[in-house]
Amino acid sequence: MASSSSKLPDKEERKGLLSNTEDAFNPADDDWKADPEFDDDDGSESQSGSSESESRKRIVFAAVALILLILTGVTARTFLLSSRRNHPPDGTHPNLLFNGAGLRSNGTHDFKRTVLIVSIDGLRADYLDRGLTPHLLDISKQGLRAKSMIPIFPTLTFPNHWALMTGLYAESHGMVGNNFWDPATKTEFHYNRISSAWEPSWWLGEPMWETAGKAGMITANLMWVGPPKTTSGASPTYFVPWKDKVPMKEKLDQLVSWIDLPLETRPQLLMAYEPSLDQAGHRAGPMSTLVNKTLGEVDLFAKNLHKALVARNLTEIVDVVFVSDHGMTDTSHPEPIYMDDILGEAGYASIEHEDGWPSMGLRFAPSANVTHYLELLRAASAKDDGKKFEVFVTKEEMPERWHFANNERIAPVYVVPKIGYMLTTRKEGDVGMSKGNHGYDNSAPSMHAMFVAHGPFSSVVKDLHQRRLAAFPPSIMERIAGRSRGHKNKGWHSTSDDVYVMDPFQNVEIYSLVMRLLGVEKVASTNGTAAFWDQYF
Repeated sequence: MASSSSKLPDKEERKGLLSNTEDAFNPADDDWKADPEFDDDDGSESQSGSSESESRKRIVFAAVALILLILTGVTARTFLLSSRRNHPPDGTHPNLLFNGAGLRSNGTHDFKRTVLIVSIDGLRADYLDRGLTPHLLDISKQGLRAKSMIPIFPTLTFPNHWALMTGLYAESHGMVGNNFWDPATKTEFHYNRISSAWEPSWWLGEPMWETAGKAGMITANLMWVGPPKTTSGASPTYFVPWKDKVPMKEKLDQLVSWIDLPLETRPQLLMAYEPSLDQAGHRAGPMSTLVNKTLGEVDLFAKNLHKALVARNLTEIVDVVFVSDHGMTDTSHPEPIYMDDILGEAGYASIEHEDGWPSMGLRFAPSANVTHYLELLRAASAKDDGKKFEVFVTKEEMPERWHFANNERIAPVYVVPKIGYMLTTRKEGDVGMSKGNHGYDNSAPSMHAMFVAHGPFSSVVKDLHQRRLAAFPPSIMERIAGRSRGHKNKGWHSTSDDVYVMDPFQNVEIYSLVMRLLGVEKVASTNGTAAFWDQYF
């Protein structure tokens, strides 16, 4: 709803404004009668002309009164308009004007608009429908959620966390896998080695913490995937490096301690990363008891974080955005595809660099007959009409929707298995194969991530939704069918009066959302849709 301060003053308020105006004309005031301008000049007119004189005086008085009323009206209008400039214009939610350096009190302290984005690695979208996350669902009811969030391809941790940070596809931000070869530097990236993971040159694009820093904002990074500084030398104000097996309560305490800092040192953008659910999914599979147990622990973390914000009266100051990087699928009994059987011993031996998992990016030796090996791979794929795996020459055949071709770090030949299949060799077999995995086609529902948001932003969304419903109330037949013109084709809908669900959207839109929430206008170029969030603001 619009702020009460944005409405025009009612009659009593308008009367008060006018009566207090210094140059307001009051017909009941006799002071104007003493003005010599309206006295007889010489008093020589006869008594017989006094009636005519009085008539002329009345005309003059009326004219003067009218002029004064007009001047008063102009003055009052100017005052009213200037007063309204200091308040939200009609129809604008006050939360849309709260950003940047603007302050809002929680009752005891002033705060700037703050965004906390938390990534729960491996939280597949439909995990929220298991009945094991009541607190996350309650937060989403108070705010909003998406049916799912679509990760970039490949659906792996490092590419997607950097996509969330930069709004870029893998071909643009350079993080094309968890492990891959760079022909330009002739070095290999390893996600689990600090010498790789903290080297800025691997990470292209501008992360949201760098953009916010350029805008003069304080930022804090709690173990989010990425380097401590970028190629430009920018770094978060506060940085806690990755460390495994850190209890969620410890992470919660760190986030809250940042929020409790004095205004001058308090971060406006906070980022946090939690990997335990992904680890459980790999270890035991997405349908396992371990995953369900870990889901409960993640849900408790979300509850305690929300309680901490409520206790500080910060729910209309801090936007909390829960996301994940990808989903998880069962790989406990995959059907193996033996690459050495397809290519032959010599062919497989001619592969100089093998990137990625579960897909394989192949870089053959310069002396290898790549055309021949491509024919072997395609023939093997065609036996099952491509139902087990597909083969792509990267620059020419990679599906456009993956945005995974225009970077030299992407191997020239890619073999991509379907869910339920694994690429391996006779020697390797299924050794090291986990019971749950990801990295497959990002259109698969099991690969989809989650999005839940709560805070000032969600208040705006609900207000807009109610306004649309009021403007376009559903017909009886639409109510029966569960549809409403108020949200049809708008990218969002309500499953009930208080539950708001967005349609699936790509995770490259998250960067722009955070920048808009913070009120940052000078942003980096992204692969997101420029006007994507307009319908929610």
